[in-house]
Amino acid sequence: MRSVRLGRTGEQVSQLALGAMLMGTSTDEATSVGMLERYLEAGGTFIDTADCYAWWPGPGLTGGESEELLGRWLAKSGKRDEIFLATKGSAWVRDAEAIRSGDGSYETMAAQWVGAGGDTLRQAIDGSLRRLGTDHVDLYYVHVDDRSTPLEETLEALAEIVAAGKARYIGWSNVRTWRLERIRALAEKNGWPAPVAVQQQHSYLRPKAGLDSLSNVESIVDDEQVDYLRANDDLTLVAYSPILKGIYDDPAKREGHPIMSLYAGPDADARLAALTEVAAELDVTPNQLVISWLLHQTDPELITLMGPRTPEQLETALAASDIKLTEDQLDRLDNAGA
Repeated sequence: MRSVRLGRTGEQVSQLALGAMLMGTSTDEATSVGMLERYLEAGGTFIDTADCYAWWPGPGLTGGESEELLGRWLAKSGKRDEIFLATKGSAWVRDAEAIRSGDGSYETMAAQWVGAGGDTLRQAIDGSLRRLGTDHVDLYYVHVDDRSTPLEETLEALAEIVAAGKARYIGWSNVRTWRLERIRALAEKNGWPAPVAVQQQHSYLRPKAGLDSLSNVESIVDDEQVDYLRANDDLTLVAYSPILKGIYDDPAKREGHPIMSLYAGPDADARLAALTEVAAELDVTPNQLVISWLLHQTDPELITLMGPRTPEQLETALAASDIKLTEDQLDRLDNAGA
């Protein structure tokens, strides 16, 4: 598995990162441990989680389950020094049951987030470290951009976390480009650590024009953000949901799937047609081809974050890293669209 640099930190991390979101809940402990070991065996080094993972798979879950499982695995395996470990704060929910029994709206969920206040983050990192059984994480993200808290308060708290050795680097997730620029300017002005990674939803399909809902566009990489990342190579994109819930492999699944409301249209139709054609040439699945396409990107170079629920899904993603695309195939994929 190829490694790439993380911003200008000097760190090299695996280009294919492993998301542990469902480990300890939808994926049982034994299966999760097997997947973690398989990922390391394949050359992976970058493991991603969050303090709120995962309250949503069922009753009685509150968040922290993924970090706790990773903590048990690290304690038993002794492999903490072999991985680059990332976690996130600010999206812990105050009352998970209220969301599960609510109307399912973004607003209902967002009302339960604890946010990125200074004291909240200081307490959150301590909780994460306790569950993970480690004295530091390598990368600590603000999970959801909190516009109700002054950025100065959030950044100062993150600077304290880094100064205390509890996190080596910071990142931001689900954030718009203009906010990233403000975050970076404040960090430079005050001598605080700036984000080295931005974790956003990013895939082969492009978001359709006119999206204006916070829940729709807050986490999706658009053309403006790609341009921003090209101009600022000290900030690395970590692309989550690369296969968009697996819709690329299944035309029937795409019909009526909520995630397609962000992409559906002539541009998506043209890109899906190109994807299907190239996948058939290579005898791979469209999902695999999307991961391979992301791994081939160099302008900007990025990290692809997979979140498999089963060992079979993990193997499918790992196999994608061996797919070699010709210049012609890349050109056809890149230039497809309406």
